Amino acid sequence: MLLRTTPRPVARTTEALRSAARPAVRWGLAHALPRTVMGAAARRGDLHGQLLVASSTSADAPIELFDAIRAQGPIHRSRYAYVTANLPVVREVLANPDVRAGVDLGTGAGPLGRLGTWAHRTTPMGPLTPPSLLVTEPPDHTRMRKLVTRVFSVKAVQRLRDRTEEIADDLLTSLEQQAREGRPVDLVEAYCALLPVTVIAEILGVPDSERHTVLEFGTAAAPSLDLGLSWGRFRTVERALSSFERWLVEHIEAKRRDPGDDLLSQMVAARDDDGVALTDKELIATAGLVLAAGFETTVNLLSNGIALLHEHPEQRALLAADPDRWPNAVEEVLRHDPPVLLTGRTVVRDTEIAGTRVPRGAVVTTLLAGANRDPEVFADPHRFDVTRENAADHVSFSAGRHFCLGAALARMEGQVGLQRVTERFPDLRLTPGATRRDTRILRGFHTLPAVLG
Repeated sequence: MLLRTTPRPVARTTEALRSAARPAVRWGLAHALPRTVMGAAARRGDLHGQLLVASSTSADAPIELFDAIRAQGPIHRSRYAYVTANLPVVREVLANPDVRAGVDLGTGAGPLGRLGTWAHRTTPMGPLTPPSLLVTEPPDHTRMRKLVTRVFSVKAVQRLRDRTEEIADDLLTSLEQQAREGRPVDLVEAYCALLPVTVIAEILGVPDSERHTVLEFGTAAAPSLDLGLSWGRFRTVERALSSFERWLVEHIEAKRRDPGDDLLSQMVAARDDDGVALTDKELIATAGLVLAAGFETTVNLLSNGIALLHEHPEQRALLAADPDRWPNAVEEVLRHDPPVLLTGRTVVRDTEIAGTRVPRGAVVTTLLAGANRDPEVFADPHRFDVTRENAADHVSFSAGRHFCLGAALARMEGQVGLQRVTERFPDLRLTPGATRRDTRILRGFHTLPAVLG
């Protein structure tokens, strides 16, 4: 007996194949190819290639490579990009109107560019996907940023300080039983992550029952900033971003139906001077960026700060003797071990950087963590010193028109979070087993086991 099957329509089958092929093409152009190329360059001694390889294989920031690149001059021409770890030049690049945010991999002119453009049509919304503020340029960037800046002003953040202190105290109180019993606790899981995610969730009106969703999405999507992901990691990240986007659409619609006094409700209702609101796509991109960036970098700031103060008990003693030093101590943590190591830029018109002609289409990598160790700016730059007078001259929040929108919030949370845990548990002791995150751009701890004392 013959079984008859009805063939699927050719058009539907073709589209299914295209849908399946697009992620593979995106991964190949944006990750597999660069990883192969940069790995080969590293083996030939290219400093930029070595930097990318080191950042993906080492738990320690590649400080020696930062120093080696800086020694090449204000801006170093590597095989595939211009690189700088010179602080004044980093600021120059980030403020240059001829240099735009982001790096295009697999898009543009030519056959590969057209293939990449086709593949990116189904890219899920992420931190580096337009119209994200991270990669949008004026005039759209100016318009979008203006609509949300007021909520992240220094004055607005100061109003959040009391609530942030309450959240920190509640979290630490919940850990006191473990402290009394001498049981170890993972400070990343129990404190460093929960403090900022609770604050940003309240700012955006996320219900208590859904805050774990934001934490999971943010953690899963963090590698989306990286270059050279494996196929498995790439697919995990894209699935997380797709799920996050669907959740955001539903959350934004809920705010439209029932607005509150939270930031997201304000963003939905916001209009510029001409009465123009954010589009649905801009709302999704901005809300997603605020949610993810609003706690991802602060998790790193808190965990890096706890580790640094544990490694330098004499600095912790200075803070205990003079709590007024805490704001400056947070700046020194940001300088010495920043949550973000580097950022990439693309030259859109022939320009000059540090006296060097840089052609249109060139990639420029600014090493934020390297610039923070520039010996021409910071005396004894590899020393951690909470009394450093110019600690706040770092570029850990970037610079220029893309200066971090949430810098004031991160500074406040860092100060509250570090001061509260240090004062509540003065005998806090980190135990063996701490692990760094395996992300290449974001730098922080994945686990930070401790006995609170």
